[in-house]
Amino acid sequence: MNLPIWLIKLLFNLWPPFLGASIRVHKLSPDFRQAEVRLKLGLGNRNYVGVHFGGSLYAMTDPFYMLMLLRQLGNDYYVWDKTGRIDYIKPGRGTVRALFDLDDGLLEDIRQRTAGGEKYLPEMTVQIRDGDNELVALVHKTLYVKRKPEKR
Repeated sequence: MNLPIWLIKLLFNLWPPFLGASIRVHKLSPDFRQAEVRLKLGLGNRNYVGVHFGGSLYAMTDPFYMLMLLRQLGNDYYVWDKTGRIDYIKPGRGTVRALFDLDDGLLEDIRQRTAGGEKYLPEMTVQIRDGDNELVALVHKTLYVKRKPEKR
């Protein structure tokens, strides 16, 4: 899918799970190597005590590493989310953000570990930070990556 980056961001922002929770893709690099996602505290995503609902904090991070790796590795690979967990550090108030980044070393490591058709389960971590740049939560994602068998 070769859509312009502005349209991809718009589609993310209109996706019902993001739209309903006020999750917004703020930045997305054209090569899908970097992304910034923001979540503004509102009536639809606050919990009983008035801070960010934990499910919304996790949801803002859910698809990005999988989609970014798919775009970087191409159609020759299977990439799935395998497991995920979130460690809450402090209550989230105001607008929080998550920054995603794929570097050359990680991509090369994945390619090497899967070159012979083996599966690889890299663990990616993303920080959720508040407006004062204080850590609100750590999200750990384990992905399943495997090179597809060559077609005969």
